[in-house]
Amino acid sequence: MVTLTYMPTEHVPVLAAEVIRETDPRPGETVVDCTFGGGGHSRLLAERIGPTGTLIAIDRDPAAAERFEQIARDVPAEARFIRADFDAALADLAAEGLRPDIVLFDFGVSSMQIDAWERGFSYSFDAPLDMRMDPDAAVSAQTVVNEWPESRIAEILRNYADERHARSIARRIVERRPLDTTAELVEAVRAGLPPAARFGRGNPAKRTFQAIRIAVNDELAAIDAALPEAWEMLAPAGRLAAISFHSLEDRRVKRFLADRARGCVCPPEFPVCRCGLEPEAKLVTRGGIAPSAGEIADNPRSASAHLRVAVKLDRGEDG
Repeated sequence: MVTLTYMPTEHVPVLAAEVIRETDPRPGETVVDCTFGGGGHSRLLAERIGPTGTLIAIDRDPAAAERFEQIARDVPAEARFIRADFDAALADLAAEGLRPDIVLFDFGVSSMQIDAWERGFSYSFDAPLDMRMDPDAAVSAQTVVNEWPESRIAEILRNYADERHARSIARRIVERRPLDTTAELVEAVRAGLPPAARFGRGNPAKRTFQAIRIAVNDELAAIDAALPEAWEMLAPAGRLAAISFHSLEDRRVKRFLADRARGCVCPPEFPVCRCGLEPEAKLVTRGGIAPSAGEIADNPRSASAHLRVAVKLDRGEDG
């Protein structure tokens, strides 16, 4: 079991003003924050739905559960925490008949997890290889680098991080087994890169750490399962908002929302619609929203964030 030592006193959420503006939370509404993390978004949303509103926070990280206990005492809304993967939690809430007005996702690793050096998410600290968002999960980064075959490691580096040197990095990782710390993994990555790539902009291990983290936490499969669950359970006129931090996440959100905003798919030569398809969604942020220059200056980790929001249409409403 990992000892959790880092607990921030205040969490500054990414794209906070934009989330509030585009989801427009109102008194008495029900909000589901699927990725509670440090609780910054939840706090702002709860303040706006007020004492007649309901906040349901979801996170698989026990550190988030501790953070929730701190925040829940101060927010005006009725608040509930579910420790689980968000796809499983949403399925359970749907089975209860919940019809939320807002569902929010903030994908990826949280600052709280990155800054807890002992969790092994960051290449900036020498720490045990871990990277589990749920410290009780069976698969850790050590499992991936020490037990998975070279071909599978190369595959996740290509598919989850677009790593050009995936094969040579995977080969060096396998040659240097066992790897126990983040520093050892960084050195294995450097050894797998050509000299020109070792000294480029940023840490050369960034993509490898991203790919292994995604694999350890099965992040993309969870997104694919959760988006339909969240959309189906939304109340009419409900808003779904998702913050992504890399193209693999954002493409999934963009495609999912675009599919629901699309109406008739009949060929243009048809004089009248025969498919009968009507749009389910109105896209609020067609091109997505990126952080302002000021936010990036204050919080460099926000630089790659991208927010998309859609409203669920009532049956028969014109999109």
